[in-house]
Amino acid sequence: MTREIYLDNSATTKPSAASVAAAVQMMNEFWGNPSSTHAMGDAADKKLKEARRSVASALSALPEEIFFTSGGTEANNIAVFGAAAKNKKIGNRIVTTTIEHSSVLDSTAELERLGFEVVRIAPDTHGHISSEQVCNAINSDTILVTMMMVNNEIGSILPIEAAVKAARKIAPRALVHCDCVQAFGKIPINAKRLGADMITVSAHKICSPKGVGALYKRKGLSIPQRTFGGHQEDSFRPGTEAAPLIAAFGTAAGIACNRTEMNRRMEHVQSLNDYAVKKLSEIDGVAINSPSDALPYIINFSTCCVKAETMLNYLSGRGIYVSGGSACAKGEPSHVIKALNLPHDAADSAIRVSFGADNTTDDIDELVRAVKEGIATLAHFN
Repeated sequence: MTREIYLDNSATTKPSAASVAAAVQMMNEFWGNPSSTHAMGDAADKKLKEARRSVASALSALPEEIFFTSGGTEANNIAVFGAAAKNKKIGNRIVTTTIEHSSVLDSTAELERLGFEVVRIAPDTHGHISSEQVCNAINSDTILVTMMMVNNEIGSILPIEAAVKAARKIAPRALVHCDCVQAFGKIPINAKRLGADMITVSAHKICSPKGVGALYKRKGLSIPQRTFGGHQEDSFRPGTEAAPLIAAFGTAAGIACNRTEMNRRMEHVQSLNDYAVKKLSEIDGVAINSPSDALPYIINFSTCCVKAETMLNYLSGRGIYVSGGSACAKGEPSHVIKALNLPHDAADSAIRVSFGADNTTDDIDELVRAVKEGIATLAHFN
């Protein structure tokens, strides 16, 4: 049987035994409704509070600043539409980038349709967006800056701290939202030090089950509700909480954001990245699209001769799992790669490799071997 090699950790991660155990315990032992006032409800609510404290601690935030959602997409929507609704009377400009996750791209596009001005900052060919670009985009009419910390397809790190400083100076009443889904659990995030008003994180990127995420909303910030019908999550995001998933999320956050473990994983992944870049670059015609200062968890490369979908199918048939971009795109051409203005052959053949703590150099050797074989087999058919 062919050994399966999973190199698509930016799409999702395998739930850890600890996070699964936490979810199962909630379903078996603490299955009462956390909003119920009897003993079973109180027991479930206690577990919910433990998870909230864990996620808050991972962000150096207060528990009352954490609001659980169904995932990163919902949290991004709440933040973007909520900020626009709150500030629509004081300005009209929204500043974002062309390489955001689709949940931010589509939300801001809808606001543009409704009459807001949306300024989209484009990266250079290496995926970099400069502090100067952000500062130039923000003016006194700006009501929201929404920018990811780490790009999910090429790993570039965006200047969110510069965006916060510029917004505070030029448009003091503007809100700053940061999508930290790809950064959470990989690099330390201190909500207060970062200075963003809202931060999005997601469970299934840190070895926890899918279906839950969280929005950090700084204490004192009032954002209009998007949904109605209950008092859960302080009425900000009503509806019975997915307690098993939230418990798993809290457990995973405590593990993923432990500073010692985070540093250990980063050292391991950096060594994998260095090895993979070296080996892939030795393949004739292959180009590395991720910038050299990208988060090492992600490498984007192009074969420049085999279409991405074709290569993905070839690798999948050999038990090697990578992606052509964001999983949310469902195979559509990557808007991130388009934004880099790469040559057609490079853009058409871009592949994303994303590492997890369990990956090894043997995994990379198998990937490189398969890519070489794929090029030799498939290049003539493209």
